Amino acid sequence: MLFSRVAGPEGPANRARIHDSPGPRWFDPDAAIRTVHGDASMFIGGLSALLFQSLHPLAMAAVAAHSGYRDEPWQRLQRTSTFLAVTTFGTAQDAQRAVDRVRKVHRSVRGTTPTGETYSAADPELLGWVHVAEVDSLLRAHQRYGAQPLDAAGRDAYVADTARVATALGVIDPPRSEEELAARIAAYRPHLRATREAHEAVRYVLLHPPLPWIARGPYAVLGANAVATLPVWARDALKLPRLAGVDSTCVQPAGRALTAAIRWAMARPPATA
Repeated sequence: MLFSRVAGPEGPANRARIHDSPGPRWFDPDAAIRTVHGDASMFIGGLSALLFQSLHPLAMAAVAAHSGYRDEPWQRLQRTSTFLAVTTFGTAQDAQRAVDRVRKVHRSVRGTTPTGETYSAADPELLGWVHVAEVDSLLRAHQRYGAQPLDAAGRDAYVADTARVATALGVIDPPRSEEELAARIAAYRPHLRATREAHEAVRYVLLHPPLPWIARGPYAVLGANAVATLPVWARDALKLPRLAGVDSTCVQPAGRALTAAIRWAMARPPATA
């Protein structure tokens, strides 16, 4: 059920096409980006990235006005997960096509906030924020919940790998090391704040997910760990709870257990003779 929600009804066929189609790839089989994006920690990291990205008022305004995250949240997630899979594991030709489709959509997403600020999804500054918030969140989650946490060189390699995709999307001079990533996020901080739209999105994502009741318990564990993965200052800005000792003694162990279960359940079936 989880795979069908995230990957969509065409998930198995898409996975086979992405992984099995012959041709050159953007990334080698042992690339750091493949280690991170192929791990079940992506479920926590992806959710954390949505929360983190909401702190940029213009990016959040674009999401609230154009993404349809309330009306079609799973379709949006499926598009995002497919894009990450294609650019990470797919052929170079398919990866470029995916990037071209996203850039075409971005050119049509523009508007004005209630305070009169204009925005465009193709703005390199907004693209840069969405990129660094996502990379930071996925890397944090992988280091805490991944099957193979990266060493310092591996973390730098991961950031450098993601810069390849970011540049193709239109990000100007994306960070290429963990140190550069931290510096870029620090440079954005004066522009970040939690707007009404951000608080509404956070409440929806964490408290009102479109899931059957049987799945609400595991999702709550994912949500709690996504919150715990955020930088402290981001949690404070979004008014998300911080309880001393609870994260390390309850939340994180539950997150590791659930991630391990997802990793086992979603392992790609072995090829048949």
